[in-house]
Amino acid sequence: MISSVAELYKLHPQTLRLYERVGLLKPSRSEGNTRLYTDEDLQRLDVILTLTRDMGVNLAGIEIILNMREKMLEMEKQMSANNVAQEKPSRHAIVPTRIRPLR
Repeated sequence: MISSVAELYKLHPQTLRLYERVGLLKPSRSEGNTRLYTDEDLQRLDVILTLTRDMGVNLAGIEIILNMREKMLEMEKQMSANNVAQEKPSRHAIVPTRIRPLR
């Protein structure tokens, strides 16, 4: 709930509402329309607060950084999936091969 998160992070609830309004946070809602923050939301809030409090980044900068961060994580997942696929031997090869790093 917003009051619990605000207290935990020493924020005013309006600050959390602002982050939601500008699209930095997207908590889910209960049937009674109460904001529900997931662990992922809280991790994202940690990043937002580090950027604002420790680094002095404004909201526009935070949005850019978070978008770039998400793109980088997606690229890492794709690269990891590609590496796993390359390490599997081909079923159709006469001699199974694996790509090995150079030493």
